Amino acid sequence: MDPRAVDAVLTEAVARGAVPNAVVVAADRDGPVLESAAGPRVAGTDEPVTAGTHFRIMSMTKMVATVVALQQVERGALDLDAPVAEYCPEWAQLQVLDGFDGDVPRLRPPAATATVRHLLTHTSGLGYWFFNADLLRWETVTGTPNVLSGSNVVFGAPLLADPGTRLEYGINTDWLGKVVEAAGGLALDVAVKEGVTGPLGMDDTSFSPGAEQRANCVPVHMRGPDGAWQPSELDLHPEPEYFAGGHGLYSTPRDYLRFQRALLGNGAVDGVRILKAETVDAAFRNQIGDLDFPATIASADPGSTADFSAGPGHKWGYGLLLNTADLPGRRRAGSGAWAGLCNTHFWVDRTTGITAAVYTQTLPFVAPDVHQVYLDVETAIYGAL
Repeated sequence: MDPRAVDAVLTEAVARGAVPNAVVVAADRDGPVLESAAGPRVAGTDEPVTAGTHFRIMSMTKMVATVVALQQVERGALDLDAPVAEYCPEWAQLQVLDGFDGDVPRLRPPAATATVRHLLTHTSGLGYWFFNADLLRWETVTGTPNVLSGSNVVFGAPLLADPGTRLEYGINTDWLGKVVEAAGGLALDVAVKEGVTGPLGMDDTSFSPGAEQRANCVPVHMRGPDGAWQPSELDLHPEPEYFAGGHGLYSTPRDYLRFQRALLGNGAVDGVRILKAETVDAAFRNQIGDLDFPATIASADPGSTADFSAGPGHKWGYGLLLNTADLPGRRRAGSGAWAGLCNTHFWVDRTTGITAAVYTQTLPFVAPDVHQVYLDVETAIYGAL
């Protein structure tokens, strides 16, 4: 792999203002092969961003929480086909949002029972405000904050579809975190530390970064009136009421690559095993049957995300978006990937033996110029194989 091709992509992207900064890391089956970075940690300053800089990895947290749940399945402590309400009785109070009468939400009982498996596959019916206008309206008319508030009140949000009827990307993994706590008797931060970050030596990955780690974090950047990138004060709640399995982790590119390498290594890296090989195989296998991951998900909140277009032919495994065909010049069929709202992206290609990630820290998610950098990086990595 030629790092110069990736260096050139990042340097050019920062120079033309596509991103304020960017970091890329990659590994093959033998270990790390690439670290590349460009731009300052904070726009307008001189401190460079590096593979050891901290980022809010947002929904890249989901795969970590998913692995902890799968560890419980391996131990017999968690049944994927059990009703969610068996672990979290409060789930039984949730209803399906079936429209509005004026500004009054119209709710009905779900037509099917949601299981833990539905949570792992985003088929429970739960959603996110930025991808679903009905949920955004529900939050507005009820005065309920969105999931980034750190408040437990978010667990009263309604379903948007009957369980098992469609893939609706949403707060499933935050609920899964509650299930993990109930099944294992440990707070989610402890379960993550004991099951993943501790064994893998990921000392820079945490729900609660220390003062030094916070000072090392990239602020969320947004474009100012002149189009230039400006750092903001946006952040996750410093003292949330729950540990967010769906978005709560801070990490560094170098640290999270350890986790990616464990997935690439069929559950093990450098002699440390966190999952059985057959469990990893299941995570990379279609777990939604005849349902599909939507080719395009329209934005309901342009300040948070642009339209997300994965393209046709994608399925969902456990915590991973799966492409069912080779992407020309990029990852091979059966690769698993996901991303974070502030534009961090990773993929694991077990066919070629390549895993990589691209980090910046901007909103909105998948804005075309920002997302193009991710595509250009992936193309550069595979072009150099």
